[in-house]
Amino acid sequence: MRGCRAGAAGDRLGAAGRGGVVWPVLSGPVRSRDYGADVLAGDWRRRRRVPEVAAERGVVVEEAGSGFCGAVVGCGKDAVTLEDRRGRRRVFPLAAAGFLLDGRPVTLTRPVPPAPSGPPAAGRTASGSTAVPGAAPRVARASRLWVEGVQDAALVERVCGDDLRVEGVVVEPVDGVDALPALVAGFGPGPGRRLGVLVDHLVPGSKESRVAAAVGGPHVLVVGHPYVDVWQAVKPASLGIRAWPAVPRGVAWKEGVARALGVSDVGQLWRRVLAAVDSYADLEVPLLRAVEQLIDFVTAGGPDPHAG
Repeated sequence: MRGCRAGAAGDRLGAAGRGGVVWPVLSGPVRSRDYGADVLAGDWRRRRRVPEVAAERGVVVEEAGSGFCGAVVGCGKDAVTLEDRRGRRRVFPLAAAGFLLDGRPVTLTRPVPPAPSGPPAAGRTASGSTAVPGAAPRVARASRLWVEGVQDAALVERVCGDDLRVEGVVVEPVDGVDALPALVAGFGPGPGRRLGVLVDHLVPGSKESRVAAAVGGPHVLVVGHPYVDVWQAVKPASLGIRAWPAVPRGVAWKEGVARALGVSDVGQLWRRVLAAVDSYADLEVPLLRAVEQLIDFVTAGGPDPHAG
């Protein structure tokens, strides 16, 4: 017979089928109970549990979607970096069943850090300051802290948010430095109404340095960091990479970084960058120093709205 064709030809095989095999002769309609229990009964749709494997340095896996095979060289909160035998590196999300280990699906997880020895430290904020339990946000000062864009604001809030709320300092994003002279004039800085401005890529001879010099004054402080973008102020190790990729001149920096790390969506990469920051230990010193300087500046001088 070919395929599943039966009928009279099949019946004629009878008890003496080909090769001496005894075949039953089917007569009458076939009923489901002739096959015993329902083969679809039970939880047949339940998938077998995929094992979890810690993404320890040196573990060799294959990314299931792309087929990229390499050893783990770093692992962040939600992404792992693999390096193949040619030295090429790519970053992949820690997706469920996203990798193959010895040909079998596994879910990579971030390695658990060793438990600290000795007594626990006193309560600290993400910036390293002593936490004030139960402290409510204070009335906002007239002074303000401006940063370049919502991503800068999100990063400052993630690390220094507790301190800023205790001090009553409001962080506001501005769209670049080109409009800064007009914005500062409109703000009207003065005693008790100070303005601190955090600027990206504030290096000698840059456009940013010229704008900073033009708006600076006794009640305005403009400081910055040397990085092209605030992303670079996040330590590469916190992201599980060896270093931030070099982006050729003329290529938009964020798009170039995403392409080099094998991430198709810049927004997705930014979410990974922000999620990789737990505390001041995940940020480079120049950014931390600049933010601390600005907070000290806007909270000094003039009346404190919370006093007396």
